[in-house]
Amino acid sequence: MTGHVVRFAPSPTGRIHIGNARTALLNALLARRGGGRFVLRFDDTDAARSEARFADAIREDLAWLGIQPDLVVSQSDRFDLYAASAARLQAAGRLYPCWESAETLDRRRKLQAARGLPPVYDRAALGLSEVEKAEHIARGEPPYWRFLLDHRTVEWTDGVRGPSRVDCASLSDPVLRRADGSWLYTLPSVVDDVALGITDVIRGEDHVTNTAVQIQLFELLGDGVVPRFAHHNLLTTADGEGLSKRLGHLSIGGLREAGYESLAVAALAVLVGSAEAVRPVESLDALADLVSLDRLSRAPARFDERDLQALNTRTVHASGFADVADRLAAVGVGGGEAFWLAVRGNCDRFADVIGWWAVVTGPVAAATDDRAFLAEAAALLPDDPFDTTSWTVWTDAVKTATGRKGRALFGPLRLALTGLDHGPELKALLPLIGRKQALARLIGSSA
Repeated sequence: MTGHVVRFAPSPTGRIHIGNARTALLNALLARRGGGRFVLRFDDTDAARSEARFADAIREDLAWLGIQPDLVVSQSDRFDLYAASAARLQAAGRLYPCWESAETLDRRRKLQAARGLPPVYDRAALGLSEVEKAEHIARGEPPYWRFLLDHRTVEWTDGVRGPSRVDCASLSDPVLRRADGSWLYTLPSVVDDVALGITDVIRGEDHVTNTAVQIQLFELLGDGVVPRFAHHNLLTTADGEGLSKRLGHLSIGGLREAGYESLAVAALAVLVGSAEAVRPVESLDALADLVSLDRLSRAPARFDERDLQALNTRTVHASGFADVADRLAAVGVGGGEAFWLAVRGNCDRFADVIGWWAVVTGPVAAATDDRAFLAEAAALLPDDPFDTTSWTVWTDAVKTATGRKGRALFGPLRLALTGLDHGPELKALLPLIGRKQALARLIGSSA
């Protein structure tokens, strides 16, 4: 994909979840790799449910993932475009008014089912006379509007699924506009894709049937120009359940607040359910190089937070100092590169550095009965300056003087110096603690 224009079109009715992020990332990364453009379009035609705070949250979540749109538009600002396009369809005889109630339609569907027929709208409204239409209007009954489908098989080559086809005779003529004048998804989406020059529509496979309808609309409203379509497999929970905005723990905001790395979230969201092995990536550019739509599986992919935890740990361990320097400063952690390299292997999440910095700067609480040994070890502590050889020089001297080795040698020293029985290698940590503080901890533990 070189120079192509793609879009992500969330409804600002809640926080986006990991499944939404998969769609956003697939679009953004493919545009990023090919020098294309990424459009963020808010599908906010539902005024009752759309909220500015959710639009702001979506932009914040995308920015955290590293996605910066080239253009942001809102459908609520574009109603005139939709009305003009509807007028074109009406003039062409492809948009027609209907007055059936929901109860009437439900009754007809049940009758069709009882006769073994598919529950497809019977186009009864097309048989209304002009007098009957006028009577509805006179009674103050505004119509809703359906798109008259061409009953043919629509075919396209899907970027994920390959050759695809939908027989439109099996579909009901879709409602494009409600009786209250509000728009459903189908028409505004096509109008915007045409106006914004979208060349590739990459979205979840739950939109496959919509594609046949929209291709017919593109042919009418886009002067015959139809974008390429690709429908990726969907993510489910670890239990195989579908994702929804009510699952707050799988929202991007929730994962961020839980302390996960954005690169770990992005890598798992994109690579799971593909032919690429899930693995840490050093940047979004590196992740973009791994993305290929034709290597996505057709089966749903399970997003397991346990997999995210494991990938997050690997991502933290692989992060260089330059990747985290600003973040360390932001949380008040010093020690520079030496500290980061010393502790990163003991961090499952970046926030763990705060605890290790507290170990370095003290105070620490250590409980040990090995006071005589610690007093002897304190007397053998090397002089300043400490470096990465000081730990080995010191412990060799203590081993010779006391005859201790293994756990009996290293356990009490670690506990006295860090207050813990586990942690980073002390040859790297001891220079950060420093001689003065190390001596005070040894003496304090032996007092």
